[in-house]
Amino acid sequence: MKALVKCQFYLMTLFVAVLFTVGPAASDNRTDLSTGDTPLMTKKPTLMILGSGHLANWGADRINYRMDDVLAPKRQVELQALADQLAQFKPTKIAVEVDERWAPKLQEEYNGYLKDSFQLEPHEIHQIGFRLAKDMGHPKVYCVDYFRDDPIVREDREDHLTDWGTFAEANDQEHLLGSPPTGKMTEDEDGKIWIEPEKYEPIIDMYVRINQDEKIRTNLRDYLRIARIGLQDQYPGANWVSHFWYPRNLKTFVNLTRITESEDERILLIIGAGHLGFLKQIAEDSEFYHIESPLQYLKTEKID
Repeated sequence: MKALVKCQFYLMTLFVAVLFTVGPAASDNRTDLSTGDTPLMTKKPTLMILGSGHLANWGADRINYRMDDVLAPKRQVELQALADQLAQFKPTKIAVEVDERWAPKLQEEYNGYLKDSFQLEPHEIHQIGFRLAKDMGHPKVYCVDYFRDDPIVREDREDHLTDWGTFAEANDQEHLLGSPPTGKMTEDEDGKIWIEPEKYEPIIDMYVRINQDEKIRTNLRDYLRIARIGLQDQYPGANWVSHFWYPRNLKTFVNLTRITESEDERILLIIGAGHLGFLKQIAEDSEFYHIESPLQYLKTEKID
């Protein structure tokens, strides 16, 4: 009870402060860094978020898009061309979709790659993140994901509280799952659904497609539609979005601010395209960063 009263007091204090604050707003060109002992910066650091498909066919999503072998010579040429174009952003740090717990392992792999003793695996963390970091002369690649059980969420929770897919199918709410994707679909032994490409798509063309503003807005709408899954006092969709998906993106943003050490930073984040809706919204609304789009640098000219 004391904790609740204390929380209400803090909320009321915040409300009054916002309601009665007068005077000019802080300049859009200024931001404060992540640590309390850092002074206000005179300009904002820059963030560019590159939404990516999962090049290694991990099958981590409800519906997965099949990617051909990115280790094939033609794909390797395309990936190098992608890295060359992203290098024009001149990132000072490159961050990837890996939980901070795995930073030592990732650093060990990257050190091996710098010494030509480690072969890149067929996923975007290595193929784009490591490749570009090495080209830029960076000593490390940064892990900023938060992909673990949230300590605030009870471990003994019942799965049905967040199993929005099963609930939708059992309660005539399949329409909230979204329209089925176009293309040939297959299902493997584990029940994972794969979308088979109808034609060959060059790597840069793929990244231009999935990083379009309308594609990102659609992604955000998809998650807000999932949040509607439920009936009466049952909220499996909202529970999942609010307790798992949104916090993961929010903590990823916080981790980005923690690796931002100066106003001159130019951070490139490479992350699954499914994160773009919430993560880009959080980054923009925070006004901590100046946001640049990767579309400023990606050109779809034919690559031999």
